[in-house]
Amino acid sequence: MPLAGKGMLLTSMDIAPADEADFNRWYDREHLEERVAIDGFLEARRYVAHDGKPKYLCLYSAATFEVLDSPAYREKLANPTEWSRKTMARFENMIRAVARISISRGTGRGAALGIIRLRPPADGAEKLRAALRELLDPARLDGIISMHVIESDPALSKPLNDAPQAASPGAADWFVLIDATGVEAIPAAAALVTDNAACKPLVVSSGTYRLMWELAKSDLPRA
Repeated sequence: MPLAGKGMLLTSMDIAPADEADFNRWYDREHLEERVAIDGFLEARRYVAHDGKPKYLCLYSAATFEVLDSPAYREKLANPTEWSRKTMARFENMIRAVARISISRGTGRGAALGIIRLRPPADGAEKLRAALRELLDPARLDGIISMHVIESDPALSKPLNDAPQAASPGAADWFVLIDATGVEAIPAAAALVTDNAACKPLVVSSGTYRLMWELAKSDLPRA
């Protein structure tokens, strides 16, 4: 299984150009390290859009899905730093998916990421999962390293800057992740899903992202 762990937190957002330098500084100098340091978090990867929205994307891998609702993680959410509080208030068009990794095929991670957001039918999850397991074979196409499906938990998946009572129609969405050696390899791989007759009506959005940098638990300074 190329993805580390069994759980994944996906966050994606836009930021106003005037705030972008501080936003990137916060991610690179505080936030990623703070999150990866939480017990059970394993690694994080930051991306910027090549062709997609929102502009920024981050994937956090956790040892188990339960880590993403653990006391250690909830304590960080409830007590953000002042820099975090200021920066998160500026997020626009935020997506936040707390998810289980249900499919992960291939070996390793790539320098580019394709992402397809799907809205599964209420009574067709197992059928869709089986179809995706058959479609997502990284050995079919050159430049594709690995392919994955993460399934959002509707109770936990919601933008942090939403009002508590706000509706979140995409809280149960799934995401197909395509790790590739470069952005040019992604369209053909994404078409396996977006052009498939069964999957096409379920596609909410798709995009292509370039890796900015990644951080693993082993990279953190030792106490």
